Amino acid sequence: MAGSGSSAEEGKLRRTLGFRDLVVYGLLFIAPMAPVGVFGTLDAKSDGAVALVYLVATVVMAFTAFSYAQMVHVAPLAGSVFAYARKGLGEGPGFIAGWMAMLDYLLIPAVAYLFSGIAMNALVPGVSRWVWTAIAVVVTTALNLWGVRAAARVGFAVLAMEIVVLLVFVVSAVVVLVRDGAQRGWLTPLTGDSGFSMTAVLGAVSIAVLSYLGFDAIASFAEEVTGGSAKVARAVLFCLVLAGTLFVAQSYLAALLEPVSSAELAADPVKQGSAFYDAVDASVGTWLHDLVAVSKAIGAAFAALAGQAAAGRLVFAMARERRLPSFLSRVDARSGVPRVAITGAAVVTLVAAVWAARRDDGLDHLVSVVDVGALTAFVLLHASVVGWFAVRRMEGPPSWWRHVLMPVVGAAVLVAVILEATTSAQLVGLCWLGIGLVVLAVQWGRRAA
Repeated sequence: MAGSGSSAEEGKLRRTLGFRDLVVYGLLFIAPMAPVGVFGTLDAKSDGAVALVYLVATVVMAFTAFSYAQMVHVAPLAGSVFAYARKGLGEGPGFIAGWMAMLDYLLIPAVAYLFSGIAMNALVPGVSRWVWTAIAVVVTTALNLWGVRAAARVGFAVLAMEIVVLLVFVVSAVVVLVRDGAQRGWLTPLTGDSGFSMTAVLGAVSIAVLSYLGFDAIASFAEEVTGGSAKVARAVLFCLVLAGTLFVAQSYLAALLEPVSSAELAADPVKQGSAFYDAVDASVGTWLHDLVAVSKAIGAAFAALAGQAAAGRLVFAMARERRLPSFLSRVDARSGVPRVAITGAAVVTLVAAVWAARRDDGLDHLVSVVDVGALTAFVLLHASVVGWFAVRRMEGPPSWWRHVLMPVVGAAVLVAVILEATTSAQLVGLCWLGIGLVVLAVQWGRRAA
């Protein structure tokens, strides 16, 4: 019993993860077939230039991945961007970075669970998608509470299954395109099927970045990695490059198979969620539609598992620094995971996912809100690189291209994407920021007293 109490009081995580485990968690969270769930929405918003959307989003996220790689060496802690901003900018900005990232980390799993519910509902229409969504939350939460290594092992098997299904889709799509030709022009996934609009592309990018958000969650496992922070930095960059390649390729092929124009999808939002499945069904056959749906249902649930684990560690890290209630920093002696933080994150995720699953426009609203929180935290991440290396010069003379140019350009691009997000998402982001500023002011008042 003494050991259990010590573990809970010290708030220390166990170092049990290797490079492969980090990549598994990152790719699980990202999900190799992440475009399946948002393909129709992106196609409609970008006027058909969906492959270009993912190409631009990969470049946008590359700047952020580079800044993560810089800061993980400075603060190899579970709090990720919360810890980085505290180092580079100070306590106040650090709290706000963690607060905005918390909106992202708590709701990303909700989006993934919703994708799982939509996919299962497509296979078993007799069961409502909110029921499937709730079941996915319960099963994956149990795995996360079991322990980080156990979840990583199960996740590896799921990831292998997803990659096999993705390869089957690519080969099948290529065969159909060679045999029957494309439904749209061969360049339209890059130029649009009804004219090109950079504003439309950037608006879609603000949603597409959701597909990449798993790579940053890798950094939240920094205290559980054997071998140092360099391994985390490599895993972050590796996952982003691989995911970007997969996303551009599959969205390009799906757009060529899509029999419905982007304008028709924009006019009928209900069809957007199943657009990828419908294109596969019409061009290849029901067998591949069902295979992709099963893969997406399982894969999305395990993407949520990785996201929920990352959310739990962010909440744990903020609680350990007394920025959230201290009981959230307790670590279970047997499993070595922050059990209370994970359970709390799971409850918030369950409520958000079931709410969205019961609404026709729930996916669109949820995705937009998630991205604004993540992008705001990423802007503060870039600022922390400049603050730590260039302003405070904590590591000696800075490299002006690595520590100033790259993060400044990255932050500027993210601000442009935020400005193109939906008005409702911007308002929710501002409200969440406002609440965070109030919490911060109360904490400062108590410390001063």
